Amino acid sequence: MALTRDATIEEAVEAVDRDGYVLIEGLMDAEWVAGARADLQRVLAETSTGRNSFEGFSTQRIYALFAKTRWFDAPGTHPLVLGVLDHVLGHYQFSAPVGIQIGPGEVAQVLHRDDDVYPLPRTGKDVVVNTMWPLDDFTVENGATRFVPGSHRWEAGRTATEEETTAAVMPAGSVLIYVGNLIHGGGANSTDRPRLGVILEYAASWLRPQENHTLAVPREIASELPERLQELLGYNIHPPFLGYVDGRHPRRVLSSS
Repeated sequence: MALTRDATIEEAVEAVDRDGYVLIEGLMDAEWVAGARADLQRVLAETSTGRNSFEGFSTQRIYALFAKTRWFDAPGTHPLVLGVLDHVLGHYQFSAPVGIQIGPGEVAQVLHRDDDVYPLPRTGKDVVVNTMWPLDDFTVENGATRFVPGSHRWEAGRTATEEETTAAVMPAGSVLIYVGNLIHGGGANSTDRPRLGVILEYAASWLRPQENHTLAVPREIASELPERLQELLGYNIHPPFLGYVDGRHPRRVLSSS
């Protein structure tokens, strides 16, 4: 379901609960898109292609994203996005923020669920939410993310066919929010130009994130970030006390370093 930037948190939550995803067009303006894209091109100039078929042999991935650019501080803490996360996850943190540029000739990624990295029983309670931010217009031809609407509510063991997928065709500046139990995968790029986007993945704060942000983002950078961003990078407590440092809140330790 596609909404506009004027959508309410309640409208976005309703779509995610029903379909497993919501597409919000125009959440970030053209000036932001141009600035973010230019800055990531700087990083991509020194980024190699993938090491396996899941990463994509013709795909570049920017890890440690918040150590390398400030352009995703605002999207990562956007009130509409956090409103959906508050509803779905409650307490959460970044798990895998990654810039992804799918190059010409890249094949489609295998369909998967993001929460499969955690060996947990499927209880119907989501523990992962992902957000995809296109910096190019996403099309079927250039590798728009493929996903299976409603698959977050499928019974265990059911697999998806290509015929059941749909493509997240959306203009740059949009965001696709989807739960970790939704079946999806990167698309094939049959054009002669790369396709750039960024995923900001969040997980429940009692789970270990995919990337170790307290090591990936140098402390001198983290200490200068807004408080909410510091919390999302792991400088926080999951109630009642998971994540303390020497008996203290990790943000206090960070501020005293």
